[in-house]
This record gives sequence, C-alpha cells and structure tokens, in this order.
Amino acid sequence: MTKKQMKLGLFIKLPGQHVASWRHPGAATDSIFNLDFLTGIAQKAEEAKFDTIFFADVFGSNVSEGSSNALKLDPVILISALAAATKNIGLTATLTTTYNEPFHVARKFSAIDHLSKGRAAWNVVTSNNDREALLFGKEKHLAHADRYERAEEFVEVVKQLWSSIEADAIINDRENGRYLDLAKVHPVDHKGKWFNVKGTLDSPSTPQGHPVIVQAGSSEAGKELAAKTAEVIFTAWQTLEEAQVFYRDVKGRLAKYGRNREDLKIMPGVFITVAKTEEEALAKRKQLNNYISPEVGLAYLSNFIRQDLSGFDVDAPLPEPGEHEDKTNPQVRSSIIRRIAERENLHTLREVYEHIAGARGHREIVGTPEQIVDQLEEWFLNEGADGFNIMPPTYPEGFNDIVELVIPELRRRGLFRTEYEGATLRENLGLKVPENPNKKQSQTV
Repeated sequence: MTKKQMKLGLFIKLPGQHVASWRHPGAATDSIFNLDFLTGIAQKAEEAKFDTIFFADVFGSNVSEGSSNALKLDPVILISALAAATKNIGLTATLTTTYNEPFHVARKFSAIDHLSKGRAAWNVVTSNNDREALLFGKEKHLAHADRYERAEEFVEVVKQLWSSIEADAIINDRENGRYLDLAKVHPVDHKGKWFNVKGTLDSPSTPQGHPVIVQAGSSEAGKELAAKTAEVIFTAWQTLEEAQVFYRDVKGRLAKYGRNREDLKIMPGVFITVAKTEEEALAKRKQLNNYISPEVGLAYLSNFIRQDLSGFDVDAPLPEPGEHEDKTNPQVRSSIIRRIAERENLHTLREVYEHIAGARGHREIVGTPEQIVDQLEEWFLNEGADGFNIMPPTYPEGFNDIVELVIPELRRRGLFRTEYEGATLRENLGLKVPENPNKKQSQTV
C-alpha cells in the first residue's frame, strides 16, 4: 500500500458533463436550479471525501433548443450557499479576470473563506469566448497576451488586498477602546499598467491565509502564470506522455519563483463512465452518444475548434484549421482535439463530436472500476498527475456510479483517503499556509 494519496475534485456541470446528458432518463434535468439537489451532490461528495467541488463558468454561450450547456447559475453564489450545507469539502468557483475588478474578487472569496472556515478556492480564468466581450459593452475580446498580462497583475493585486489586514489585527480591547491594531493594517498602494488600487479590504486575512488559487490554462502564458501564482491547476491531456511533459514543465518552473514542487497540485480532468462490466460501461457511453442530434454535435464541436460547422455533413471529414484563425490566440483545446482525431482514426465529424461529447478533450476512461483505477494509478504514480478533477457523465446516476464503484477501488489500493486530514482545503490538499508578507513589517513597528 502506497503512502502517497491522490487528490480528487468533483467537476459539477449539470445535468452532466455529456453534451446530451439532459436527454438521459436518469439525469435530473429538472433539478439543475434546485438548491436541495445541489446540496445533495455536495454532501455526497463530502461523504466520499473529495477534496473539493468545482464549478466552471463561461459567459456568452450560444443558447439553442437542443442543448442545456448555456444555462447555469453563478458559481460564486452556488459555493456561498453550499458553504452552509457542508463542513469539510473545498468550494471552488470560477471568476474571470477580464471582466471583473480585483477588489470585487478579493472581497467575494474572502467572505466565502471566512464563512466556510477556510474552504474557498478561486479558479482564475482570462475568458476565451469572444461573445463575452459583447455582454460587457466591448466590441472585441482582449488579445490573448493582454488577457494574461492583465491576469497576472490582477492576481497580484487580489493577494495584496487579502493580506492588507492581518488575521490577528482585531484585538477587541474594550477597556482602552481599541478594536484594531493599526500596526497590522497595511493599505494597498498599487500603481500598474492595468490597475491602480489604493486602500484595504474590509475583512482580515482568512482562516487558510488566503483562498486557494486555482488555474486552468495550458498555453505557454498559462503555464507561466500557474508557476508564479497557482496552487492547483486543472488541465486536459489524453496520454500519459502528454501529461508527463506538462507536469514536469510546470513543476520545473516553480523554483525561479521561490516555490517548491509540492506548492502546486496538478489535477487533469477525467471523464469516467463506469459499470461492473466493461460491456455495460460501453453500452452506457453508446446510449448517451445516441442522444446527440447532428445540429447539437456540430455546434458543440464548432466551439472547440473555433470554426463554424453548422450545415456541414456529419459524415464529412474534420476540416483543416481555418485560414483566418487568430494565430495570436493559441487554442490549446483545439489542438488537443485534432490530435485525438488523428490518434484515434476518427474520420468524420460525427465520430469526433461523439468522442469528445463528454470529455471535451480531457481524458476519457470507460470500463470497470479496476480498469479505471489502473489508468488513474498509472498517471498518479508516474508524474502525470497529483490527482484528478472527476467529470461524471450525468447527475445523479453517473456520479453515484463513481462514488459507489471507483472510490472503493481507490481506497482498496491505498490511493485515496478514508478521512479528511484537516479542517481547511489547504490542509486536505497538502498545501502550506501562505505567510502574510506584511507580518514582519507590523512586528517591527
């Protein structure tokens, strides 16, 4: 039995990760905006000892009659509500740096971290959907390089705000009329290219120092930002070799920022369809793919390869990259999907969209609990991952299958916890508490 244990996140996308999950008879399609249903998922994930639940987010998704993908609730509101219904599990929500201000983000996540007693995490994204710009009165999206430059400064300012009032600044000295020790209050005075921020947050540093910083970018700029700022990175790879290259690359960048390899947990997404027999698992996958209409499948694929495929014959081959493709805006996921098509000998658009219908370029594993854990274990023990962001095909059925079949097999091999190690998300992930950079200053005043 190995002493090394993997970290697991639950990627909650309702009614399931599969593009046609809403048509499955076992999917709770009518409950995706129901707090009781969401609470049940979060509590079951906590009973299974997942490290965190995770909500992705993107604005400006195309609304269509055949897909549920565009409809969702604000993930920051969701984790705020779920903080009251859980005790141990981490709460991770996505918030873009392109269409927010640092003070807004710092304040929201500080509040959630306090109320949850140290279980909040912010998934930092820069937005990659061109339609998002239109929702915010912009004619076009910022260029890729500008988005990442802004994001780097954004995170820097948020961290300054999180540390602007030390955790023990509140002294409650009633006798002498001193509520705050002002030596432990450190107003931010930031003047940069993207932001000018002056003042303090209106709450002290949180129970885990500051919320855990998560990132999901895999471009060159994304990897560098992760090495500098991220503590968890969600990523998408198909093969162990690809995952190892990414893992060693990003971990190898940490030293130049004064960080250790254990300061960053790399957790690739894994789309899992599991059953007691391989035949049954394959039948489940086929059933879901049969629910995909050609229109939805083509629209879904269009979004990932950044080409409009509407009206294409589904039995036509995947077109070459468009000649008008923006070369300054690297599309990592599009490249992954094209490599999948080549490696798996997928000859038609239908074959491609069916292959990525649930995983969206992440690793997909279909089979028995033993087959699935064999592959997770191989990646985990060979520098492919520190853990995984688990993507169930449907809720609640597909999620229940994973909890009831995969988690016990992981535990049987000693690869996953039976109890939480601590009270905060940092403790459970094995991340150190960041020291407030202003603390030495206050001690010398």
